[in-house]
Amino acid sequence: MRSNVTFGTIFSRVHSPPQDMISLLQKLFSMLMMTEFVLGNFANGFIALVNCIDWVKKHKISCTDRILTALAVSRIGLLWTIVFNWYGTVFNLPFYSSDVRLIVYFAWIVNHHFCLWLAVSLSILYLLKIANFSCLLFLHLKWRAERVVIMILWGSLFFLVCHLTALSIDAKMEMNDYEGNITWKTKLRDIMHLSSMTVITLANFIPFTMSLTAVLLLIFSLWKHLKKMQLSGKGSQDPSTKVHIRAMQTVISFLLLFVISFLAQIIAIWRSIIQQNNSVLMLCEVLGILHPSAHSLILIWGNKKLRQAFLSFLWQLRCWLKEKK
Repeated sequence: MRSNVTFGTIFSRVHSPPQDMISLLQKLFSMLMMTEFVLGNFANGFIALVNCIDWVKKHKISCTDRILTALAVSRIGLLWTIVFNWYGTVFNLPFYSSDVRLIVYFAWIVNHHFCLWLAVSLSILYLLKIANFSCLLFLHLKWRAERVVIMILWGSLFFLVCHLTALSIDAKMEMNDYEGNITWKTKLRDIMHLSSMTVITLANFIPFTMSLTAVLLLIFSLWKHLKKMQLSGKGSQDPSTKVHIRAMQTVISFLLLFVISFLAQIIAIWRSIIQQNNSVLMLCEVLGILHPSAHSLILIWGNKKLRQAFLSFLWQLRCWLKEKK
């Protein structure tokens, strides 16, 4: 007997258990999912809208704002993909055929890839613009910060191509009938599945390592800056210190949320281990949407322009509600 569709491993099937046992959990997780979905779309839409309006007004846009805008758009796509998958696996499993699951999984891979690497590029950009080191290599990279970010994004496409290629081969093997020994087909399918998991792991581990390195270097740069301020007799609450701290908060929050999302992916990938625990699988999907929604709210608060625009929006909303009363 053929196994379930391998390319849908990350988008694990959450079969509806008896309603009297888990209907309450389904409603609870669905409420959490939709709350994160709405907040995530609002936060990412707000980021993209503010940057686009500023771009139209000034007829130019900085590298940081370009990355933030692209990141917001890709996260909106990822949020819709995750929610569509939730609807198909939890509420309408007959509609969620193999063809539909393949399309959704392709969309998930592309959006997740750009969400991940754009966030990493933002971390590297913060490091190069904020940190201060006398190393010649660092100064060389600092002077060419935008080129470094572009090269990182171009290099990341290698993992995207590898992942999509492995997925295409895997899907063809599952959808087509092959002649030959069944044992050989099973071994070949296992090899392709293992290669796909290897690409997924590398595609997540490398950006995580890069972001972690950026955090450590920012911490070291802040430590050197504070030590220099103490020796000069100046206070520690200068603008450079605040910029360091805000950048560290943004990158550290990205790392923490990324780890949660990645662990949820791993549990979903090896769903056969916990196949009977459908509530855990639903929890994994809820945790998976936390990263593209919550981190965008942190980005708004950590960016001066976005924070001021958000506070202005809240003030106008408050005035509008008062007028309605």
